[in-house]
Amino acid sequence: MSSRAPEPDSPTTIGVISDTHGVLRPEAFTALTGSHLIIHAGDIGKPEVLTQLETLAPVLAVKGNNDQGSWADSLPETQSTTIQSHHIFVIHDVKRFKNDPIHSPFTIIISGHSHKPTVTEHNGLLFLNPGSAGPRRFSLPITVALIHIDGLTLSHQFIHLTQ
Repeated sequence: MSSRAPEPDSPTTIGVISDTHGVLRPEAFTALTGSHLIIHAGDIGKPEVLTQLETLAPVLAVKGNNDQGSWADSLPETQSTTIQSHHIFVIHDVKRFKNDPIHSPFTIIISGHSHKPTVTEHNGLLFLNPGSAGPRRFSLPITVALIHIDGLTLSHQFIHLTQ
């Protein structure tokens, strides 16, 4: 397992997970294996979830509304990073995203909170919510997502976990 950051111009896979609520399912761990970077969009639940994910790849995480306690105090509310030419913004609840999508410097907005896997595009800005990988909520699926970046080419996929 590698914890190296991706090369600047090589194809990159970003694993995206959210709303684990203290549970890192083995299927989610397997689905994220091979990622160059893992983004956790909040409601982590326990610091051990991040520790386990860090054995796969570097982790960029934000605090969710249910992340409480001293371990969560150091988590930022938002984070951003750039991979190749894609500027990525991470926030737990997308309703708190204050930038104007038309003038936003970002190309990808990643959020969690709703537990619903969704992807929409608005004026060239990709909004992605990987859904929830933690305990099942109502009849919503249990999912993670992968984002594949190769230069200007961007694709995504949802992985449905069966447990």
